[in-house]
Amino acid sequence: MTVVLFGLAAFLTGQAIAQSWRAAWQILPASLFLAAANRFLLFALFGAVLASVRAWLIAAAILAAIMAAGFFLTRARKMVQQYPWLYERAGPFGWRPRPHRDAGA
Repeated sequence: MTVVLFGLAAFLTGQAIAQSWRAAWQILPASLFLAAANRFLLFALFGAVLASVRAWLIAAAILAAIMAAGFFLTRARKMVQQYPWLYERAGPFGWRPRPHRDAGA
């Protein structure tokens, strides 16, 4: 449930944070809230321990990693699509400045 259901929610949340040009540090609080919802559903549906801090932190770390992947994939795509004269793709998570071409010569 953590990886499939909440992993998809984390990926989409990472994309939403990147789409709205918010800072990457916002991944951390969002992943903590998703992990809390995950712990509650595991408690309500399967009888897991609700107040397990260790399990909550592990779930938050997994969700933060998935959220960061969605964030950086989307941010790289947006930078290249929105500023094609300045940047080109450098792998799935990054971009680099385009080489300058001389107008004359």
